Amino acid sequence: MIVVVPDKEQPEEYVKLEKMSSKLDMVKAAGLVGMGGAGFPTGVKLGTDLQGGYILVNAAECEPGLRHNMVQLETKELCEKTVRGVEYCMEISNAAKAIFAIKAKNEAAVKSLKEAIKGKPAMSIHLLPDIYPMGEERAVVRECLDILLEPDKLPSAAQANVCNVESVLRVAEAVEDCKPCFSKNMTVIGKLNGGNAPHVFMDVPIGTSVGDLIEKAGGIEGEYGEIVMGGPFTGQPTTLESPVTKTTGGIIVTVPFPDLHGAPVGILICACGGSETRMRDLVAKMNGKVVSVTFCKQAVEVKPGAPRKCENPGNCPGQAERCLTMKKEGSEYILIGNCSDCSNTVMGSAPKLGLKVMHQTDHVCRTIGHKLYRHLTVSKTVEQNI
Repeated sequence: MIVVVPDKEQPEEYVKLEKMSSKLDMVKAAGLVGMGGAGFPTGVKLGTDLQGGYILVNAAECEPGLRHNMVQLETKELCEKTVRGVEYCMEISNAAKAIFAIKAKNEAAVKSLKEAIKGKPAMSIHLLPDIYPMGEERAVVRECLDILLEPDKLPSAAQANVCNVESVLRVAEAVEDCKPCFSKNMTVIGKLNGGNAPHVFMDVPIGTSVGDLIEKAGGIEGEYGEIVMGGPFTGQPTTLESPVTKTTGGIIVTVPFPDLHGAPVGILICACGGSETRMRDLVAKMNGKVVSVTFCKQAVEVKPGAPRKCENPGNCPGQAERCLTMKKEGSEYILIGNCSDCSNTVMGSAPKLGLKVMHQTDHVCRTIGHKLYRHLTVSKTVEQNI
C-alpha cells in the first residue's frame, strides 16, 4: 500500500525569491541541500561552471525499501517538473547534457521519464543494475561517463554535477514557485499495523516528528527492534520524538533483533555501509561481543577522522584476508555492512572458515521481505541504455 499525501498546508506567503537577481541566487535563498542524504548545499554545487559538461541526476534510490523517488517520477506532473528542474540546473551550471541514472527494474518510472524527456535531445537515461551502491556519486559518474574518479575527487573533476532527483524537483520549486525548501518526500516502512508495504508521503514539513509519521502509516505493530532514520545501509537509529530533516529519506521500524548470547563477533566495516559506531551498536543490540574490527580492503582513508571512501564503489576484489583475520582473532560470527559485490566476495571465504555471516541490513530486510545481502545473483551490468 502506498499512501501519497500532498502538502495541503503551506505558509501564508513564501520568501520573496522572485526578487533575486538570478536562478542560482533563488536556489541559494531557498536553502536547498542534497536531499539524497549528503546534505551538501545545492547552491554551492550548481555554482560550479561545468563548461559544457553534465548534470547527472541520481535516481538510483539504492537503499532497499525506499520508494519516494520512484513515486515522484511515476507521477506525471512531478516528473515533468523534475525535468524542468534539471533544465534549470543545466542553465545555472553551464552544462550541455543531462543523464538520469535509474535502475532498470523501475520500469514505471523509466517509462514516465522517457515521456517527460521526449523531444529533449540533451537529456538521456542510463539504466543501472539492481545492486548497491549504484547511487554513490562516484559510482554514478563511473556508470554514466565511464570515468572512475579517485576517492578524493569530486564529480566536478569529470565536468559533472551529481544531483539527487528530489533536489532537482526542489530547484524547480524555488525557481517557478518561489518556494523555500521546508518539506521532504519520504518513505515509512516496516513493522506497521496493516503490513510491511511502503507508505510514501510527499511534502512532509521539516520538523515533523518520526512518531507522527509512523502513526500516519498505521502505527507500530507489536514489539520491534529499532527505528531507523534513513536507509538500511546508511541510516541511524532514532526515536519517536526525533524531527524530520531536509536529508531524511526513510523511517523504518524493524523486527526484534536475534540474541547471540554473548557470542564473539568480528565486524567488517565498508565505506558503503555503516560506521564502526553503528556496527558496534548493532552487535550490542544482538547481545554479542566485538572481538575483531577490520576494514574493507577498498575503504581508504582520504582525510584523518573523515568517513572512508571506497576505491571503486560496487566492484570488490575480495575479502578473504579480512575474514581470516577475524577468524584468527576469535570471531564466531562476522557482521558486515558491505555492498552487493563485496558481500558476495565475503561469502566466498567466510563460510569455508566456519564463520557465520550477518549483514547490518538483515533485520531491515527480514522486516520488509527483501532478499538478504549474501550471494550476488544479478549482473553488475545493464546492456540497454536510452
